[in-house]
Amino acid sequence: MDTIDVGVIGTGWCGGIRARTAAASPLVGGLHLAEVDTARLEDMAKATRAVTATTDYRELLAADRIDALMVSATPETTHYPITKEALEAGKHVLLEKPIALTLDEADELVALAEQNRLKFTIGYSQRFNAKQALVKRSLEDGTLGEPVSALVSRHITRKLGDKIAGRIVLSPAAMEATHDIDFLLWCMAPARPVRVYAQAALGVMKEKYGTSDTMSILITLDNGVVLTVGAGWTLPPGYPNFSSTWMEIVGTEGALLLDDSHRDIILNTMGDGMRLPLSTMPGEEVGHVYAGPMERETTYFLEAVAWDREVLVRPDEARRVMEVYLAADLSAAGNQPVELPLNREDAGVAHATGSD
Repeated sequence: MDTIDVGVIGTGWCGGIRARTAAASPLVGGLHLAEVDTARLEDMAKATRAVTATTDYRELLAADRIDALMVSATPETTHYPITKEALEAGKHVLLEKPIALTLDEADELVALAEQNRLKFTIGYSQRFNAKQALVKRSLEDGTLGEPVSALVSRHITRKLGDKIAGRIVLSPAAMEATHDIDFLLWCMAPARPVRVYAQAALGVMKEKYGTSDTMSILITLDNGVVLTVGAGWTLPPGYPNFSSTWMEIVGTEGALLLDDSHRDIILNTMGDGMRLPLSTMPGEEVGHVYAGPMERETTYFLEAVAWDREVLVRPDEARRVMEVYLAADLSAAGNQPVELPLNREDAGVAHATGSD
């Protein structure tokens, strides 16, 4: 069987999952790592038996033997320049969300991938969540009839909120609700968003990071379906890596209610009290088993490159999601609905304003 060589740029939490998944895949003939934290790089190289390990990601770009790159670097300001260089170097790319910080940057990356005939996908891992995949199937096979409305509530702990908001000033719409905006637009396709109205609630994140604690987003599609997405990142820190999600999908012939709050497994110890293990969005390792969607997403990308298959998350879809959450930021700041598509002037204002 033919194999591919794969590089991972940034081997932190998500990049570490990508690297370990690639190392275990029979499709990967050689794994190559780039990480600026030398201690982390050494540990990951040893754990994955990487062929090469470097602190300079450009060494991976210059390596002809590397077919594909997974860009998991932070902060998010690095996404566009690294991915642009990777696509120009002829590498297939899986990029963690967001696709970019401006629509112009996103458009340039989409065009580069098309021009060079490269596979380019964005890490919207919740499409690979088995529970959420049931929503997609139930709409496609007619079980729910014609869609009428959908509601998603996603909230994470302050511990994760500090980790994310502490590295870049982006709103909960851009960093949390984005997963659910992507998922709902995917499920409702080919319907397209035409109007966005959002409200932001301020709290502890305003003084610390200049952003809101939660956002409520109402999205109207061109077929009349209404999507409601609520997202926040300031739940009390009692649960490590906790992500609580609730979905209600209503159609003309039925409704699907989905609880993905991870409250079905409770660990209670004298030292730490109550904890909810296996409660992250990406998933967690349990010995020889990996529980979570990011492993499945990584494997899907490897198969797409090795077997010349289509990626599941197209970059133009990620660009559309970006336009929606930029509109949400703009709506929250201006306290009024925003029509889509955004013009370039509005998109620039949304990026500069955020949700404060």
